[in-house]
Amino acid sequence: MEPADPPGTDPADRAPREQQLSRRSQTPAVSPWLVLGVIFLLGAAVYVASALF
Repeated sequence: MEPADPPGTDPADRAPREQQLSRRSQTPAVSPWLVLGVIFLLGAAVYVASALF
């Protein structure tokens, strides 16, 4: 495995693996709104289930 490139390295001299990692990290893997939505839906499901039983 190649070592990480030092800061200030010319982009042409960077390892291809490092370029792929930096390109992939520009956006989050999961949207925070998606996480909040899932938590809200789980809370609503628990609320409905507790009202029914």
